Amino acid sequence: MAAYRWKSFNDDGDRPEKPRRYGVTEMKGPNYSLFSRGLLEDVLESMGHFVDGLKLCDGSHTVMPKNYIKEVTDMAHKHNVYVSSGDSADQMLFRGPSSLKEYIEECKQLGFDSIELDVASLGLPEETLLRYVRLIKSSGLRAKPQFSVKFNKSDIAFAGDRAFGAYVIPAPQTSEMVEDVDLLVRRAERCLEAGADMIMINADDLCRQAGLLRSDIVAKIVGRLGLEKTMFEASNPKISEWFVKRYGPKVNLIVDHSQVMDLECLRGRNLGQNHSSVLGRSYFLL
Repeated sequence: MAAYRWKSFNDDGDRPEKPRRYGVTEMKGPNYSLFSRGLLEDVLESMGHFVDGLKLCDGSHTVMPKNYIKEVTDMAHKHNVYVSSGDSADQMLFRGPSSLKEYIEECKQLGFDSIELDVASLGLPEETLLRYVRLIKSSGLRAKPQFSVKFNKSDIAFAGDRAFGAYVIPAPQTSEMVEDVDLLVRRAERCLEAGADMIMINADDLCRQAGLLRSDIVAKIVGRLGLEKTMFEASNPKISEWFVKRYGPKVNLIVDHSQVMDLECLRGRNLGQNHSSVLGRSYFLL
């Protein structure tokens, strides 16, 4: 029976040991479904070296028992994995600005390490957003504002049914967007100046509507903010593969828990290696 020697990050020097400042892999939990302790433990035991963070998506933890959430965060911390609250802060802020302080205290008691602020859904004035970032940081937690790029309808590819050979009047294409990219980057830069630890970018929005990934927008964001301070959320494996091939293993990504191992293999392959980046250069026969 063969037993594989799992890689040590010191073997190849491709990424440092945890906690990492770049090449971060944040794992998403399921939306509004119980992420059983057994499943989480299996994932962390087998792939804990490759997982830097755990994100509870869409406020799913708000419908779970608090003692269960505490057990999840404790288990993650045992494997040196930070826990993010996802975008559940959006739901709390609709109750009023004062509710954010209560929410921060509750997150600290439950063992969360970072709080996300979905800038698009909140629609906050810039100064209010910066005040929230400072409030989160002053409490000892990490602040992670999330930005999205929205396209005009004229930029959405035609997807309707039409008869074969029928002529379709092309929709006017425009470079204007509902949210200007330069404005997005400037607001993100101000968030970093206010103390934000990471800027989250929803990569799905960059290709879901326009049909193709807008590499020009990604390049502008990375060029201004830097890889170390930018994290892209990619629910599609092809998107995460594109990011690793374009920007190398040091890019920060949020992926589903089922994609963690594939992503790690991609990071190693980008260095001119194959799956030995994960399994090591040799294995031993017992």
